[in-house]
Amino acid sequence: MKIIVLILLIPFCVLAQNDLLSEIDTIKADTKVESAFKSLKIVNLESTKLAGKGDFYLVIAHRFDYVNKGFDDFFGIDNANTQIKFVYGIKNWLTVQIARSGFEETIDLGVKYSLISQDREGFPFTIVGFNSIAVNAEMKKVIYPKLVFKNRLSYVTQLLISRKFSDKLSLEIAPSYFHENTVKDLLDKNNNIISPNPQSNNQFAIGVGGRYKLAKRWSVNMDYGAHLNRAKQSIYKNPLSVGVDLETGGHVFQMHFTNSRAMHEAGYLGKTTGDWGKGEIAFGFNLVRVF
Repeated sequence: MKIIVLILLIPFCVLAQNDLLSEIDTIKADTKVESAFKSLKIVNLESTKLAGKGDFYLVIAHRFDYVNKGFDDFFGIDNANTQIKFVYGIKNWLTVQIARSGFEETIDLGVKYSLISQDREGFPFTIVGFNSIAVNAEMKKVIYPKLVFKNRLSYVTQLLISRKFSDKLSLEIAPSYFHENTVKDLLDKNNNIISPNPQSNNQFAIGVGGRYKLAKRWSVNMDYGAHLNRAKQSIYKNPLSVGVDLETGGHVFQMHFTNSRAMHEAGYLGKTTGDWGKGEIAFGFNLVRVF
């Protein structure tokens, strides 16, 4: 009789167990979407990825010269511009960084912080704030007798907004504001300095970028910066970069072509000189290692 009762109770026990497991799954389910990007940058543009708490990154980036000079400088390889950057995750939502690059002997400090994350069942975007300050150490008093420290500074504020549409496709838009305490002189068609300088110190841009996963470890990446209030006499161009990412364990190796040799934000947004239409394109790479 006891055996018969036990047999009759088995279906109810199974149902009760399934209900309990279902409840546990509902409580523990993480609805947050995995990071839209695998690297801290798309190419030049900061991505919405942050360093994890306690993670330390070493980033070594190169931009060679433009390839259009041919064998004279071995397609730009003879003239490398290098940046070394250290990145640390203070909290999962807060990342700090410091870098030194050859372009204008720039030292820049940055902070990136999460505001809201994309949710499978809720908010459709990840929003991250980014701020940086850069010091132009190339400016010399011999050339600028009235030079003071604040003349060397530039500031950047960006709102990074991304969406991971699928396991393959992620896109980002980045409204950007940057201020240069010193803007370079602009020349007229007769090479005379235009005074007053028509380029505002306060400048605005919209960055856009994306990543498309080609295979387990490979993706194609692209980013572009549209300057919104550049003076018409300016020689500078909008930065466009296209390349691929290769993930290899603790490394991300980014290889690309770009018309910008600067790697800090105010540099590539405001001081890109290359013209894709004239072959003024540089090969570059970012080597990202996490410890």
